[in-house]
Amino acid sequence: MKSDRLTQAVKLSPQSMADLCGSWIYDGPAADRLWQKSAIGSPAGQGKLELSPVETLFVHYHRHLELPTNDWMKNSLIENSLLLQEYSILEALRVPGNKVVLSKNIGLISQQIHPKSWAARWTSNTHPRNSKPVSEVRWFHESEKLDSTELYQWTIDVINSGRIPEVLVVDGELSVVTYHLSSENPVGSLQNNRDLESLTNLSGGIKSADGMLFPAKGWNIQQIGVPTSEGMHIDSITCEIVQGLNPLSEGATILSDLLKRGLVIRPGFKYGTRWRCYDKPLGEDHAPFLVILPEDAPKDWAGACLASRLASGVNKIWLHPVSQGDSWNYLAIKRPPADSRWSNPNKR
Repeated sequence: MKSDRLTQAVKLSPQSMADLCGSWIYDGPAADRLWQKSAIGSPAGQGKLELSPVETLFVHYHRHLELPTNDWMKNSLIENSLLLQEYSILEALRVPGNKVVLSKNIGLISQQIHPKSWAARWTSNTHPRNSKPVSEVRWFHESEKLDSTELYQWTIDVINSGRIPEVLVVDGELSVVTYHLSSENPVGSLQNNRDLESLTNLSGGIKSADGMLFPAKGWNIQQIGVPTSEGMHIDSITCEIVQGLNPLSEGATILSDLLKRGLVIRPGFKYGTRWRCYDKPLGEDHAPFLVILPEDAPKDWAGACLASRLASGVNKIWLHPVSQGDSWNYLAIKRPPADSRWSNPNKR
């Protein structure tokens, strides 16, 4: 075996081994270079480098170091059944040249990241020693639950730190896709309109399907109402506002918020959402937003990826309303620019 492939782990006490959580102490000649050039692992003194299991896999495949032992992979998978998925995430980020420091190593560079973040990312032309990260990263398996409230708070905290909230999702084929998260403030040009007040004063409607039909003559509400051959149709959620129900359903409070924001609301059925929302009067531009009801939201990341991809394909932003007290905020899960879409390199 060549000297640069020496992989003998140092002898550790049982307690030290447990503290390292499966880490490998690499003491080969490449140890210093791996940190100084690529910010891989954690310097352990005396020319040694502590590598987490996922980093061990990365240097095995991309720096040509032998695994520590013949049964290392088997034992590591027993300890962490998602190791291959986590490795796919790290590979997708690092192969284009990004520097990635895992959360457990972030103290090495006197930085702090959110407790929920898995890692911080630096661009290829920077180094953690002398610059700040551009993003904080979380990753999920496609089958994991989508917790919009927790995700929204993480997004706000990361944005307030001056970083991009970046989420990578891995599927059953170990393929990776990237998303940027944001808190959107959808606002339309009819913000000072009185359409919401006008809705509460409507009368003379008749039941039609799951909503009501009103005469088209004299209809002066710009933000809502679908024209038909027999009049203007409003859906069941809008009917709650017209009828003055108290309390309103969750959907009706979201609709009220969107109307107060000056948006023009139309059904979003063809896009798999509750509404499509225009920020200008109809006919002036396309609808930039697609809004779902929380009760209809995807339950896992596979569904969220599908919804976001569909919205991106028609140049719209997919919004998930998130309640905060008596107000609504809007979480966006967006496809990033082409130069920030981290995905797997060609499969071996």
